[in-house]
Amino acid sequence: MTQSLTVAVAGLGTVGAETIRVLQKHADLLTRRCGREIAVTAVSARSKSADRGFDIAPFDWYDDPVAMAREADADVVIELIGGEDGVAKAVCEAAFEHGRHVVTANKALLAHHGTALARAAEAAGKSLNYEAAVAGGIPIVKAIREGLAGNTIERVYGILNGTCNYILTTMRETGRSFDDVLEDAQKLGYAEADPAFDVDGVDAAHKLAILTSLAFGTEVDFGSVYAEGIRNITPLDIEYAGDLGYRIKLLAVARRTEHGIEQRVHPTMVPLDTPIAHVEGVFNAVVAEGDFVDTTVYQGRGAGGGPTASAVVADIVDIARGSSVPVFAVPAGDLAAPQPADMDLHEGAYYVRLLVQDKPGVIADVTAVFRDESVSMESMIQRSQSADEGDPVSVVMTTHNTVEKSIRGALQRIGDLETVVETPRMIRIGAL
Repeated sequence: MTQSLTVAVAGLGTVGAETIRVLQKHADLLTRRCGREIAVTAVSARSKSADRGFDIAPFDWYDDPVAMAREADADVVIELIGGEDGVAKAVCEAAFEHGRHVVTANKALLAHHGTALARAAEAAGKSLNYEAAVAGGIPIVKAIREGLAGNTIERVYGILNGTCNYILTTMRETGRSFDDVLEDAQKLGYAEADPAFDVDGVDAAHKLAILTSLAFGTEVDFGSVYAEGIRNITPLDIEYAGDLGYRIKLLAVARRTEHGIEQRVHPTMVPLDTPIAHVEGVFNAVVAEGDFVDTTVYQGRGAGGGPTASAVVADIVDIARGSSVPVFAVPAGDLAAPQPADMDLHEGAYYVRLLVQDKPGVIADVTAVFRDESVSMESMIQRSQSADEGDPVSVVMTTHNTVEKSIRGALQRIGDLETVVETPRMIRIGAL
């Protein structure tokens, strides 16, 4: 049998510990599938004494993960520390400098430094595998990089953050507020104590930047991703969405346009007759559209120890088998310079919700602003907030396709009207 593939693991949190458990539980199965044994030889973590459910005594222990990446008896270094910079980046760089492959689940690191790390891997003649960095257990990196290699990708989009999807699903099912459901999500472990990366769209933006590079062969360009979170979504918006034939999802979208490549993360009204509208709870889904394959849909658990460890182990197996492909589907030196599209030039339909005084002439004033900003209305729903005469009323409008700059200009002017009693709310409508 071929010599064992030796592995060093940096980070023994939920994913790191689960990765070792998978390697131990399925050792025989993996050996048969790879034609060689996969052997963990070294580990590094913050605490040596923590109870992880397995004995670390057989492994060489390193207090310093960077030293482990340099010195351990390992063909592969698994980086599961996290963070966009610092130690995680140093571990990967040290591994390449000393001729080792790298497997990582670190989407922030790749979103900020993916191009440089791809070049470092290529220069070292080693692999940089990261299936676990995008959509957890869904094998979307392999699907785009290898399974769809015969296609020009037209668009890739999806639900890339399970925390937000859980919150929006629960709000719809229970009618509870964002803050209330977020508190529950934190208690259940779906959201961090500081949930900003999730609920403000940053986590999904990290993942989208990686998918964009894979799909379009460009350098990773996180700085050009437009990110808008779900904090302003209300139960009322979710109710109106249902009335109009939509569900609200935090959608991440990358597509080529005549103005460049759009990369955007924001709440989206998703039509009920699309598969992605029915992806609920903590699940993720990704849709990739190719010129020959048409539309392909991938769904599964986007986070958690088991699904993420499954993806990490799949990357290790590829290395054990000798499988090597360019990090972002084409050689790092051939990655195109970013071609970002200005979000102001985005074209689409919009949902707009206003709270206005219930008096004659209000709607005429609003529609006059839309006319002046070249925004065409498609439909309107008006409901009273209460039974008391004179109380504010909710007015919901949907528009025909228009330019983002125009709708933003219109909402700025509408918000300044004396008869409008709260900041106008806008949600983009997805043409899926």
